[in-house]
Amino acid sequence: MIERTISELKTEILHLGASTDLLTASTVQSLKKRCDPLFVMRRIPVIGEESIAIARSYDGIADMLLLDSHQPGDSQIGALGITHNWEIDRKIVESVKIPVIIAGGLGPDNVADAIVAVRPAGVDSKTQTDKDDGSHTKDLQKVRQFVARAKSQPQ
Repeated sequence: MIERTISELKTEILHLGASTDLLTASTVQSLKKRCDPLFVMRRIPVIGEESIAIARSYDGIADMLLLDSHQPGDSQIGALGITHNWEIDRKIVESVKIPVIIAGGLGPDNVADAIVAVRPAGVDSKTQTDKDDGSHTKDLQKVRQFVARAKSQPQ
């Protein structure tokens, strides 16, 4: 299904957020070979030290990793609005050669601390920059604060 969608949409960039049990590194590698050229950002579940090995398995296969919070058993990774262990994120950043973006409960109040702790290539926010009314739409003031605080950190 993914391959058909890539072909129909002429996709050049693909963000894969399915559980790593459902979409393994070898499957992603095969997909990239069949759909070349294709830039793949692979979302990695950060649940414990085992996440480091999962991330490493995609190093050299994916073009970029996005680290996010995960609850075992969920078919998708992320959008939980909770942070995870940034020490694990830092170990992943230090152990792979590809760029790493961090997510997972990041918002204006903690993005600066996350950047200092992890030194990622980038940061991502979903739930913590949404409006508080449950509409799942962006609060532009929160987004502005998030970006300003992220940019205030030294490179």
